[in-house]
Amino acid sequence: MKVYHGSRVVVEKPDTKHSRKRVDFGPGFYVTPLFEQAKSLCRRFLNMGQDAYVSRYELDDAAFKADDVKTLVFEAYTEEWLDFVFDCRRGLDKSDYDVVTGGVANDKVFDTVELYFQDMISKDEALKRLKYEKPNSQICIRTQRVVDAYLHFEGSEKL
Repeated sequence: MKVYHGSRVVVEKPDTKHSRKRVDFGPGFYVTPLFEQAKSLCRRFLNMGQDAYVSRYELDDAAFKADDVKTLVFEAYTEEWLDFVFDCRRGLDKSDYDVVTGGVANDKVFDTVELYFQDMISKDEALKRLKYEKPNSQICIRTQRVVDAYLHFEGSEKL
């Protein structure tokens, strides 16, 4: 499967060590199968007058079927997704997943999630609001072993 990563540099050799810690699915190397989504994530770099690149990779589908790769998939913005993102963003996640896939907490979704995290709306209200949002797609590869075995750099595009 083709996947993309937006950054201010070309990332030929992805690693999980340089990840931010308190993000949606925890530390790891984030990619998306949606080129436009990776491109839109680069806007912040462009807006600051920095270079921006979308790196392209082949993610071997075997990563999702391998017995030694523990995968968690969220098909929608559910209570389980909300709880997982809450724990990851608070640094409370203790799970040992190698790969986590699911929706991105951005734009209206981000606003709803933040209102819930700040106790300004209930979990039920947050889930009601998220029910009608179509998830974007992100894949967080949380272990270097999986990056090295299943993710292969193919090239990049400067924006």
